[in-house]
Amino acid sequence: MISLPTNLDELQENLLDVFRRRRSVRRFGPKPLAVSHVACLVWACGGRRDLTSRSAKRTVPSAGATYPMTVYVVCGDSRVGELEAGLYLYDANGHALEKIADRDLREDLADACFSQNFISQAPISIILAADYAITTGVYGERGVRYVHMEAGHAGQNIYLACTALGLSTVAVGAFNDEAVARVLGLPLNVEPLYVFPIGYRD
Repeated sequence: MISLPTNLDELQENLLDVFRRRRSVRRFGPKPLAVSHVACLVWACGGRRDLTSRSAKRTVPSAGATYPMTVYVVCGDSRVGELEAGLYLYDANGHALEKIADRDLREDLADACFSQNFISQAPISIILAADYAITTGVYGERGVRYVHMEAGHAGQNIYLACTALGLSTVAVGAFNDEAVARVLGLPLNVEPLYVFPIGYRD
């Protein structure tokens, strides 16, 4: 496990200004990100609200606090500080990354997203995935809607955090579900919902 920085002060900015500056961007430059950027981003979309306490409550509202979402990070070679290229799973409880694949998967991910090649240019992509059964087991079929609501909350947090950090992103929902699942090696019960390529605007 790779422990992430817990100092999130980089996110402190006027909220009104962040709302006004939020944009969707599909052109990314080669400038690397810092590990602190990744720490802020994964925390914003799925971390524990208070990293100094034992509370399990997270930054994103979840129906019945079921938290069906998982957060993956695809990292390019030499694109994030000392992080090596590969695929990482975010551990919200430990605010850490678990490396689960050793190679740069950005081109594979772009291909799975119907050849949206700007994804391969972004230093990282955050992928939100979910196990629907965690929520539908409590709320029945209505839980499917709740999972989608939660993905929307998490996606907006990524947008706002990127804006506060001086980074850019775009929400990508056009992809082949099975192909993305294969690229990430997702368990059969977990489905990809959202892809967010992230980097400095070109």
